[in-house]
Amino acid sequence: MFRKILIANRGEIAVRSRRACRELGVGSVAVFSEADRASLHVRLAEEAYAIGPAASRESYLRIDKLMDVARAAACDALHPGYGFLAENPELPRACAKAGVTFIGPSPEAMERLGSKTAARQLARAVGVPTVPGTLEPAASLEQAQQEARQTGFPLLLKAVAGGGGKGMRLVGSEAELAGAWRDASSEALNAFGDARLYLEKFLVRPRHIEIQILGDLHGHMVHLGERECSVQRRYQKVIEEAPAVSAGLRKTMGEAAVKLARAGGYTNAGTVEFPVDAEQNFHFLEMNTRLQVEHPVTEMVTSLDLVKLQIGIAAGEPLAFVQEDIALRGHAIECRIYAEDPDNNFFPCAGTIRSRSAPAGPGIRLDDGVYVGWTVPLEYDSMLGKLSAWGVDRSEAIARLQRALGEYHVSGIPTNVDLFRRILAEPDFVRGEIHTKWLDELLQRPATAASGADPAAEDAATLAAGLWHLANDGAAKPATTAAVPESQWKQDARREQVERAPRRR
Repeated sequence: MFRKILIANRGEIAVRSRRACRELGVGSVAVFSEADRASLHVRLAEEAYAIGPAASRESYLRIDKLMDVARAAACDALHPGYGFLAENPELPRACAKAGVTFIGPSPEAMERLGSKTAARQLARAVGVPTVPGTLEPAASLEQAQQEARQTGFPLLLKAVAGGGGKGMRLVGSEAELAGAWRDASSEALNAFGDARLYLEKFLVRPRHIEIQILGDLHGHMVHLGERECSVQRRYQKVIEEAPAVSAGLRKTMGEAAVKLARAGGYTNAGTVEFPVDAEQNFHFLEMNTRLQVEHPVTEMVTSLDLVKLQIGIAAGEPLAFVQEDIALRGHAIECRIYAEDPDNNFFPCAGTIRSRSAPAGPGIRLDDGVYVGWTVPLEYDSMLGKLSAWGVDRSEAIARLQRALGEYHVSGIPTNVDLFRRILAEPDFVRGEIHTKWLDELLQRPATAASGADPAAEDAATLAAGLWHLANDGAAKPATTAAVPESQWKQDARREQVERAPRRR
């Protein structure tokens, strides 16, 4: 096993990876930009090194700075997390030159399968069905226009190095192509350092199903079932759950995913993504050659720790199970909590967290990287964390997640928590009748109160609390508690209640 692992990322995934290292008895090292100096992953770290300014291209995307830290801290392995450099083959190459083990696939496998266009070529070569579109990046707008006429509209422009909806644009007609090309390539360059784009036919109302795979260095490979990722807003996943399909379809899709990964010489953790139509036909979309944001739902239904498995595989350990040993138990759902303003087109928001209460209880898991007093920066993705719930079936998982959302509270910044309350109360979602455009269509409709909620009663309760505090704020405190300072949470709560109460005229 390794002595010390450099965690080349930030936020909740850096916290998550450190926890896995602690459980394995392995040391870990954090890195941070100027904007992240006070972040939780830095505060928790045994060692932490500054790597540059807030701009990711000057810090988290600088391979040379990461290698400098790896040498200075005597790290013998590096975990990339997700995003940033996690799917850049130059990072594992640099690790190899520095004598540092990369916890992920080889650079050659990453190029074969992480490149969206190369992976499509390989999928077609081994007989895995693919979505119609180009097999090579378009070299120019003019070439994209020619290819688009052959593919047909509507189509998607997608970043070759992309993920998370970045560098992606829906193009409904040829007249929209030039503007979409400019915007998508610029966004892809800023997010991934690679402006190349390819074209893909847009499928109408498919489900988005992904298969989690694991492969060790001894030729063993398994899949861990599927995740449903159809609840998306503008191609960005919002809610994920597992399981999602029938046992028969799971077996067929899992075998296709393993077949593709084997053909690409893949090892470690990865995810193969498929759109699935109403007739249960599936097409290869892309492969993510890294850990996924939504990996907790797979962990909850398999009782496996994917990060520890990643580390063990990279250290040369064989998988301790075979495909027949994998059994999915119960149902898990995850929602991604963002610091964003739903009333302002979900605009990302910076700000200081003034108070926070975390949900708990049976079946609840919260992966985050925040604390009271921390200022959410604007320079990076605004995700605060991931709230997940497990139940013996989907109904119980939904009920537990609804309860947990009611217990989750953050003040000082807006969040999208109310959106999840709305989604979980929607009859279509409860019935599982969703597709990749379902949420975008839902957001076009007027919002209604969540099931069981009484807005008038909530307003009355808030008003009553505010008036009580106005009347009692100056009251004498018992002598036994006079010397005990009030918590910041109580001070913030009282201030909010007073501010929201009506003023006497």
